[in-house]
Amino acid sequence: MAEVKETNSVQYTDELAEYFASINQTKPRSGWSKTEIDENGFWVRQPNYLITPFGDKDGQNKVIKDRYVIYWHPGCNWSNRPVIARDLLGLHDEIKDYIVEPTGESNKYGWGFGKEANFKDPYTDAYFLSDLYTNVDSSYKGRATTPTIVDFIQKKALNNDYHRLTNYLEVQFRKFQPLDAPDLYPVKYRKEIDEFNDWLFPNINDGHYRQAFATSPEGYRDGHDAFHDALEKLDKRLADNRFLFGDYITDSDIRAFVSLVKWESGVYLLAGPQKKRIREYKNVWEYVKELFQVPAFRDNTLPYLITSKEKPNELKFGQNYLSRIGTTIDWQEYFKSDGARKALSEDSEHIFLKHPAGETVADYQTDISSTKWNDLSQETRAEKNFILSTNPEVNPLKGLLKNY
Repeated sequence: MAEVKETNSVQYTDELAEYFASINQTKPRSGWSKTEIDENGFWVRQPNYLITPFGDKDGQNKVIKDRYVIYWHPGCNWSNRPVIARDLLGLHDEIKDYIVEPTGESNKYGWGFGKEANFKDPYTDAYFLSDLYTNVDSSYKGRATTPTIVDFIQKKALNNDYHRLTNYLEVQFRKFQPLDAPDLYPVKYRKEIDEFNDWLFPNINDGHYRQAFATSPEGYRDGHDAFHDALEKLDKRLADNRFLFGDYITDSDIRAFVSLVKWESGVYLLAGPQKKRIREYKNVWEYVKELFQVPAFRDNTLPYLITSKEKPNELKFGQNYLSRIGTTIDWQEYFKSDGARKALSEDSEHIFLKHPAGETVADYQTDISSTKWNDLSQETRAEKNFILSTNPEVNPLKGLLKNY
């Protein structure tokens, strides 16, 4: 878990941000409302900009330890995922992490380093995360997003592809993992996991953004219906599966958990009317609570639950629930699990899959697949109804992982 520092006692104003931006001629970040809303008011998320894979081939980002930092923010649904994976895989000493903050009152220049006394990144001396993007491409005008992996020696952003970033940590950084590190992405079943993850993205992971950021009733309804239809399917799947692919936690569980736990803890209040709360989907709710008991999941979620909502100095009219009540809730008690889902597993005392006997690092390091969600065409990325070759209500690997 990343250390949560006290906020800098000096207020980070827009005037300070403007001054810091003038030092390196940092440009204001691109507004999502201009680039990620289509003509019908539907939210269509931008593709990731830095998608060069990690690996040992020419042109790939080299797999080196103690060279990279994951820049993330606990409130960003994509951010927690690689940090959870890193911690599960025992890569704490090989890959650092740093929690970035908004800059100034308006956040005109995007993520920065307001917790630091000098407002500069302690690893690269940058004032803004976007500076590490323009160190790669001086003409870049898009958003600098979290999570981003940065080479702190070269002071350059390397990869912000949250679609596949956890997979690179699982696969390409295998040689730095302990021998008994869990197998979150088994070689034999990567096709099934990738396909399911690419279904999770528009329906669950981005499903609530499709509601919260839509600017038309039709766009909101599209996101709402897709999200709750997907939750119904997950609820059926989890009725007889302890985790999404059976008895053991996989990469897919990391992706689902982060979105579900944040939605239930308050994000739904910002999106509009909802068919149900997460806790009203019985199997999904018990599943989320069980995952919350795993330290890597819990400890990389609590900073969001505890610190992202400031307690007000005085009550103001119209202040939302998160500001008034959110920081007073005992979230560990709220997400407490009774452990009953163990009964769904044939290996109830173990939640992680072991690597097969005799498997080498080379055996494990297959190429990571690409994803349509990084396609440059907005039309392609706007295809909301991603069709699985199997019914998402049914686990295609039921009973198979234990014999792997």
